[in-house]
Amino acid sequence: MKKFVYETMYILRPDLGEEQTEVAIAKYQNFLRENGADVSETQHRGKRRLAYEIGKYREGIYIQMNYTGPGKLVAALERMMRLGDDTIRYLTIKQDVTPPKPEAVAAEA
Repeated sequence: MKKFVYETMYILRPDLGEEQTEVAIAKYQNFLRENGADVSETQHRGKRRLAYEIGKYREGIYIQMNYTGPGKLVAALERMMRLGDDTIRYLTIKQDVTPPKPEAVAAEA
């Protein structure tokens, strides 16, 4: 099965404590790893003001995850986020990664 590079940015509820935030991040990372993805980077971007109110929230905790995995995994991750109470928004982008040209690789060697 072909693997792609993805970036998922999600916003957690602002009323979560630091420990609850770490548990939510670990939950999504563990889900990806258990299903064959390689989580390369997770950035905790902190609490920020939202551009517009989502539900009753004016702020949110922003988290960015970069990972490599099969395409079917994205739908399962987003379903998990949609059904969970801690995530108020999410967005996944398939990154366009171009392999290096053979001439460039040969020149470096």
